[in-house]
Amino acid sequence: MSRLLLISASMGAGHDAVAVELARRLRTAGHEAVHTDVLEMLPARTGAALRSFYHATVRHVPLLYAGIYAAFFRAGAGPRPGSAPLAVLAEERLRAQAASEGADAVVGVFHLAAQLTGRMRALGRLAVPSAVLITDFAVHRQWLHPGNDLNLCLTPQLAQDVRHRVGRPATACGPLLPDRFRPHPPGEASWRHRLTAAGERPPVLLSSGAWGVGSRLDTTARLLAGAGYLPVVLCGRNERLRRLLTRVPGTLAMGWVDDMPGLLAACVALVDNAAGQTALEALAVGTPVVGYRPIPGHGAEGVRRMAVLGLTEYAADSWQLVQALDRLTWRDPARDHRDPAVGRLFRGDVVRPLEQLLARAAN
Repeated sequence: MSRLLLISASMGAGHDAVAVELARRLRTAGHEAVHTDVLEMLPARTGAALRSFYHATVRHVPLLYAGIYAAFFRAGAGPRPGSAPLAVLAEERLRAQAASEGADAVVGVFHLAAQLTGRMRALGRLAVPSAVLITDFAVHRQWLHPGNDLNLCLTPQLAQDVRHRVGRPATACGPLLPDRFRPHPPGEASWRHRLTAAGERPPVLLSSGAWGVGSRLDTTARLLAGAGYLPVVLCGRNERLRRLLTRVPGTLAMGWVDDMPGLLAACVALVDNAAGQTALEALAVGTPVVGYRPIPGHGAEGVRRMAVLGLTEYAADSWQLVQALDRLTWRDPARDHRDPAVGRLFRGDVVRPLEQLLARAAN
């Protein structure tokens, strides 16, 4: 039995959700797992300020975030700014926590954690091996550090790209979702009844993440309602957005939803803007995904990458969105409509590569 320290970040809900599922799988396999937040390792509420700044820029000044992403995250020639100064601030706390927990390995589930562990391993300041679980389809350069021992990616194509870029081991592990995300989950019938009560129009889910972030969601809702669909908008914890969308005729605006498998399965499609956990959850239950008006930075790159990989469709404008939804509506709800590419996506294993890493370190 081994003990692993998982380092996530409370940026929205996606990274923490992946860390929680990874911990569950490790415990099922007989290991111990401890989950911590890299933002809490930064001094004097630096992490809270970083989270607030990211939240504010993505939600209110997306062009500013697009510029930050281009400077700090995209690859480019010549010297580029990075997150090394932030990583340095967290080194002492990580070293102390890894020692106090008796960790046999450290797994980063956020790009700042990847820079932190990679730097420490390269400088000999972290004695145990480090792995990085890359949750993005847009594998930007902040995820990659040659000091880390192993990179775990969503698909074989992404793993190959990472091996080429960083010269370190990388393998595909697939998305990490709880078992309840599967075709025809128990809550599907109840949600179908509820959505039918709201009208006979085919329900289309619009996702805006835990923070309720999106571009012109009210305009998209009006477009879908006018095209004969029932827009069901997930507003996360953004109550202001939910109140705004309740005023859009023919729209069902919802706050935080606990039974996501059932709701996703009851909808004919998901309109996605971030290529994050919600898109993966939709694919897992068999609901097709159309990327449209993605948030800047990793959202825009991830949405397009998912389409290139054949996992989703991408709509560049409102006409393409309606066309895609019209095609997807003509399907038998009793069948599992997951594309073969989607089926292959969920065949990965995350525990075995970590066990192999631990075994190599022990020899």
